[in-house]
Amino acid sequence: MRILSGLLLAAGLLVLGGCATVATPTAGLLFTQVQGPVAVGSNTDNTKTGSACASNILGLIAVGDASILAAQKAGNISKISSVDHDSTDVLGLYARFCTVVHGS
Repeated sequence: MRILSGLLLAAGLLVLGGCATVATPTAGLLFTQVQGPVAVGSNTDNTKTGSACASNILGLIAVGDASILAAQKAGNISKISSVDHDSTDVLGLYARFCTVVHGS
C-alpha cells in the first residue's frame, strides 16, 4: 500500500510539475498527436507545403522557429492558401509544435 501511494504521488507531481507541453485543441495524458486549422487565405492553388517546428524537452529546453514565415520559406511558397498546426506531446517529456503552410 505504501508503494502504491508513493507511485501515485510521484505520478501526480510529474503531471502537475513543469513538464513539456504544447498548444493543442485537445490533449492526452500519455500521448498527443493532433492537427488543427490556424487560418485560411484566398489563394485556391494548393500545390506546395512547407513546415517549421519548435521542440520542448522536459519543459527546460525549447528550441526552433515555428513561425508562418519559416514554414513559407521551407516550402518555397509565395502565395499562402492555408495554415495548419501539428502538435505532438509524449508523456510531458518531449513536445513539438509545427506550423504547416499550404500554397503555391
